[in-house]
Amino acid sequence: MNFTLHLTEQCNMDCIYCIHEKKNISMSMETLKAACDLAFSIGTRAGLCFFGGEPMLEREKIEWALDYCEEKSRITGMPFSSKMTTNGTLLDEEFILRAKRSGMVIGLSFDGTAQKISRKYKSGGDSFEDIERISKMLLREMPDSYAMLTLAPEAVSMFYESVKYLYGLGFRKMTATIAYGKRAVWTDEQIEILRNEFLRIADFFEECFLSRQPFFFSPFDSKIRECIAGFNPAERCHLGFRQMPVAPNGRIYACTQFISDEEYCLGDVFSGLDTQKQINLSKHSSVPKECLECELKSRCTNSCGCVNRLETGNESKISPLQCTYEKMVIEISDGIAERLFEKSQANFIGRFGKM
Repeated sequence: MNFTLHLTEQCNMDCIYCIHEKKNISMSMETLKAACDLAFSIGTRAGLCFFGGEPMLEREKIEWALDYCEEKSRITGMPFSSKMTTNGTLLDEEFILRAKRSGMVIGLSFDGTAQKISRKYKSGGDSFEDIERISKMLLREMPDSYAMLTLAPEAVSMFYESVKYLYGLGFRKMTATIAYGKRAVWTDEQIEILRNEFLRIADFFEECFLSRQPFFFSPFDSKIRECIAGFNPAERCHLGFRQMPVAPNGRIYACTQFISDEEYCLGDVFSGLDTQKQINLSKHSSVPKECLECELKSRCTNSCGCVNRLETGNESKISPLQCTYEKMVIEISDGIAERLFEKSQANFIGRFGKM
């Protein structure tokens, strides 16, 4: 079973789009051990994703969990994998080498040149140069690490520039999303700038593909792959059945945005999962009512309870912002796919599959 461990609610940064309240709360060793044991007690694989706040504030607990789970994997024969999402400020060579030995996947929350606007230290200081230096160290040892961009409306005109910068730095895998929630207020003008920035990134994406240069960019890759394979994004976002978050107190929830909402609490690491509640939750309608007649409903992430709750306060209601964003990315991704298939069918099929 895969669990996302919210090791702490503390963070050493103050991102302009972050809506999470910073609290002096951290997971105890007793809770951490119970979470590790539970991960090995369900299914055929065990996985942990270290999350926060900033998980590296609890570095010793991460290292303990890796040691403990690797030993359990050796004893039980059950495969174990780990991931971590971090702002990178506390990474050093010693930890990176430890993560490398474990095969950990690290997602670095780095907004590229937009970092100068959107992600500052709690003191107000600029974090850009520190994360640039740490990125180089990370990529030297773990070149498959992800850069994870969150685009604030205030920095939308820097989107293409940030992607090009991160690529030049050495990142070949990037996830990207726009900022949602009450601190991210998008205007019509900013949405139009976003479209133009996406079109510029699309040109670069195509250029990399045609010159055989590796570049995974999640907004485009996911839409193209899902369309060709016939996957519905709703099928990948089952509340309570994917990467379930564990709060610092050990309680298990259906998704990150539902932490502390007891309606979506599925048990705890000491007593285990409430499987009946999981089943009942899975029966919730996955597609919002207002999307049922839309021709793009099977290609849109309209069923993402996290985003819907952030934007509308209701996990079953999509916001106009999300609807506009999804239509934009699908349209641009489809254009990319058509052009690349026409120019290089063999390479296209090799990467994405047959249309």
